[in-house]
Amino acid sequence: MAATAARTQSWAQEKLHQLSLHARVTLLAAVAVGLAVAFVSVAAYLTVRQQMYRNLDESLIQRSTAAAKSGVITEPDIMRQLPPEALGLIDIRMGLLAADGSTLVGPRSATPPIGPAELAVASSPSNGDASIRTAGSPNNQHYRVIAIPLGGDQALVVAQSLEPIDHTLHNLGIVLWSVGLLGVIGAALAGNAVAASGLRPLARLTGAAEHVARTEDLNPIPVTGSDEVSRLAQAFNAMLAALARSQDRQRRLVGDAGHELRTPLTSVRTNLDLLAQADKRGGLRPEDRKQLLDDVRAQMDELTTLIGDLTELARDTPQVRNAELIELANVVEDAVIKVRRRAPGLEWDVQLTPFPVWGDERLLGRAVTNLLDNAAKYSVPEGAIQRSDGQPVGRVTVRLLDGVLTVTDSGPGIAEADLPHVFERFYRSSEARSRPGSGLGLAIVKHAAEQHGGMIYARNAPGAGAQFTLWLPHAATQTR
Repeated sequence: MAATAARTQSWAQEKLHQLSLHARVTLLAAVAVGLAVAFVSVAAYLTVRQQMYRNLDESLIQRSTAAAKSGVITEPDIMRQLPPEALGLIDIRMGLLAADGSTLVGPRSATPPIGPAELAVASSPSNGDASIRTAGSPNNQHYRVIAIPLGGDQALVVAQSLEPIDHTLHNLGIVLWSVGLLGVIGAALAGNAVAASGLRPLARLTGAAEHVARTEDLNPIPVTGSDEVSRLAQAFNAMLAALARSQDRQRRLVGDAGHELRTPLTSVRTNLDLLAQADKRGGLRPEDRKQLLDDVRAQMDELTTLIGDLTELARDTPQVRNAELIELANVVEDAVIKVRRRAPGLEWDVQLTPFPVWGDERLLGRAVTNLLDNAAKYSVPEGAIQRSDGQPVGRVTVRLLDGVLTVTDSGPGIAEADLPHVFERFYRSSEARSRPGSGLGLAIVKHAAEQHGGMIYARNAPGAGAQFTLWLPHAATQTR
C-alpha cells in the first residue's frame, strides 16, 4: 500500500510538472477554492442536519411526554378508537407497546417501528429513561422514533416521519453542490485571469530572452514596478550587461591578438621568403644565414610567449578554482631565481618575509615573473651591454612585507600619460615599442591579482624608476 501511494504521488508530481506555470496557477486556485467550498459545505450540511434533528427530538419529547402525563391517549380504549388523523398527525405513527411485544394502535393507523430500544423502555419502571432513535433509510420509510415509559410494563411509542427533513437536506445538498461547482469554476476563471496578468511580464521576459538567443542583441528590456518579476527582469538586464561586457572584451582581445600576431608572423614569413630566394641564387653567407635563422627563432619565441599570454587571458574566470595554500615568499623567490638567470647584469636587492595565501601557484608565479621581467627589461638602458668591470648596469629592488609585494626598477619610469593604461591588454607606451614584448605581461599580473582578491597599481618611485605594488589577502581571511 505504501509503495502504491508513493508511485501515485510520483505520478501526480510528474504530471503536475508537465503543466505550464499558467495551468498550474489556474489549477491551484481551483483546487484551493474547491477544498474550501467542500469543507464549508460539509460543515454547513452537518450543522443544519444536526440542528433539524435536535429541534425534532425536542418537539417529539415535549409532545410525547405531555401526552403520556395527560393519560388520555394512553388509555387502550381511547387508543383503539382515536386515529392519528383526528389529531392532525398524518405524518406520525403512534401506539402502545407492552413488555411482551404486543402493540395497540388506532384504527387505520400503521404500527410504529418497534425494536429492542422500545421494548427495553416498555420493560423498565415508570421512572425509566425514554429512548430516541432513527429507523429506516432516507430512500425508504424514514422515522424518528421515541419511546416514553408509562409504567405497568407499557410504553408510548411515537414515530415522526423524516421525509420533510430528508427533502430539505436533499435540496440543501443540491444547493451546496451547485454553489461549490460555481465557486470552483469562478476560482478557475479568476486564477486564469490572475495567472495571465501576473505572468505577462514573464512572457515579455521570455520573449526578450528568445530575441537575444535569436539575434544576439543584448539591449536591456524595459523594467516597470518593483515586484519579484521586476527584480527578475533587472537581474536579466544585469546578466545582459555582463554578457555585453564579456563580448566586448572578447572582440577587443581577438582584434588586438590578430594585430599583434600579424607582426611576428609577417616577420617570420619575410625571413623565410628571403631564405628561400637566397637558396635559389646559391645561398647566403654562413654568418648571414645564421643571423636570419636567429631572427626567425626570436620571432617564434615571441609568438610562443604571445600565444601563452593570450591563452591565460582568454580564461577570464572571476576567481581561482582549486585553490591551495601557498607560501607567497617561495613563489617570489623562485621567480627571482628564474629572472636573475635571464638578466645577469643587474643588481638584485631582495627582502622577503613569509606570507601564506590561498591561490593558484602557477598563475601567481607567472604574474610575479612578469613583474620581475618587466623591471629587469626597463632597468637596463636600451642598447647597454654588460660592463667589463663586472659592475651591474641596473638595479631591481624586491620587497615582500605583510602580503605587499613591491618591485622597483632603476629605469626612466613611466610617463604620467601612460600610468593609467599600463595594465591594459596590448597597451605599449611609445618608449616600449622598440623593446621586445606583447603588451600582455602586466595585464596578466592584473588578471591574477583580481582572481586572488587582490590589487595591483603602478607609480614612479622617488629617486628610482617605476614601482609596481601587488597586494594579496592573507590565507586566514580567505575561503577555499
